[in-house]
Amino acid sequence: MSDLRLIVNGELRNLPGPAKVTDLLTHLGLDPRMVVVEVNREIVRRPRLPEVDLKDGDMVELVHFVGGG
Repeated sequence: MSDLRLIVNGELRNLPGPAKVTDLLTHLGLDPRMVVVEVNREIVRRPRLPEVDLKDGDMVELVHFVGGG
């Protein structure tokens, strides 16, 4: 087990590995239902979030949905 170095929304982040996309979201305190995830320029559909492995050097973009009035 070693830390993964990821680029998340343009910032370097460390995440204990091995890790799936859902592990990253949990680590960041994000609700998977409120985020769109892109890994290495490919959108990851919500049902696949627990299946997709993250690798050292991956580029992850997260788009948050914010409600309000």
